[in-house]
Amino acid sequence: MILRYATNLKLAKDLYAASKRKLTGNPYTKQLFTQDFKLSERAMKLAGVIEFIASGLFATSVLHKNISRLGSLVTFSVLSVAVYKRLEAGHGKVGAQHALDLLGLAALSLIDTFSKK
Repeated sequence: MILRYATNLKLAKDLYAASKRKLTGNPYTKQLFTQDFKLSERAMKLAGVIEFIASGLFATSVLHKNISRLGSLVTFSVLSVAVYKRLEAGHGKVGAQHALDLLGLAALSLIDTFSKK
């Protein structure tokens, strides 16, 4: 249980940092979305909002395990698209590695909520 909380706080921190770059309009992130991923700036903001919501869910997941489950599902939705777009843009597994790592942590967190402890 303590491990899940530590994992969730790591996810919250990383997702918040990623959402901050998208919501503030970081020039590198904007270029990546518009040129490499061929997505609009509006899609970048939407991804940032979804990541921000997921980070908030993980940060408050100590209150109830259903919040952690919801955070994992929201994370799956946004990061699976991120991995797909990175692979489609030709960045390869190396470019998608951070998103894959976060997806793995979210999966572990989700699985841990189903334990009978």
